[in-house]
Amino acid sequence: MVLIKNLWPITAFNMLELFHYDFMVRAMEAGIILAIVAPTIGIFFVVRRYSAMADTLAHVSLAGVAGGLFLGISTVWAAFIACVIAIFGMERLREKRILSSDTAVSLFLFGGLALGVVLIGLRPGGGVNVANYLFGSILTVSSEDVLQIAIVGLLTFITTLLFWRSFFSISLDEDVAQGTGLSVSFLNRTLAMLGAATIAISINVVGMLLVGALMVIPVLASMQFRMGFKQTWLFSVAFSVVSVVVGLILSYMLNLASGATIVLCSVVLFLLVLASTSFSQKQM
Repeated sequence: MVLIKNLWPITAFNMLELFHYDFMVRAMEAGIILAIVAPTIGIFFVVRRYSAMADTLAHVSLAGVAGGLFLGISTVWAAFIACVIAIFGMERLREKRILSSDTAVSLFLFGGLALGVVLIGLRPGGGVNVANYLFGSILTVSSEDVLQIAIVGLLTFITTLLFWRSFFSISLDEDVAQGTGLSVSFLNRTLAMLGAATIAISINVVGMLLVGALMVIPVLASMQFRMGFKQTWLFSVAFSVVSVVVGLILSYMLNLASGATIVLCSVVLFLLVLASTSFSQKQM
């Protein structure tokens, strides 16, 4: 009943009124940038079954944030550097056959999260609110944060488009891609680094523990239509943008956690698409 009462005041008028607030405008700008970049990288992760890699990098980024807080540098860049180190570490362990791929991923996933929590707790001057980094705090995004997110997001998006055909090739079949002369190892690392950049700029938007969902769930929803690769990507971006916009509005109006609300909106969209496509198939 309380939720229904809170939903009642939401009208087109007061939704537009939200954009009179600078913090909501900044939140929308940051959120939409991530909504475009996340599924653009995420579609390759899903096709290659790299979802576990996205979660691992998200957990490792917490250690980077803690290091950034210690050194007094940007947490976005610190998280990115930590993820890059983890990428090369995992690839090294896999190539030398010291550990299997799944084991190496698990090692960095749990180790990165634990290291990050410990370092944040040991930070001089007291601890910080870990929840802001784990689940996001998009309504506190500053103009400098938006600019940083825009720069990293644009570079990530452009790089992905430049390597689009190559990423598509290794996603379909690495052996065939290797036979055509593509450097699979280099492309794997590049794709992982682009994923790391996406995760780094998501810290204030949906948080480290939820960014993997925004990279994956809109893609899964669009895949239910069984279209071509490019059309699937376009639909996944559209679903992602809708999830962010609706999630932000609901989180503000209902006083909910922004990151979690955005992800829940993407889950609801997925379920609606799944139900719609399943019903259509039964009618045929």
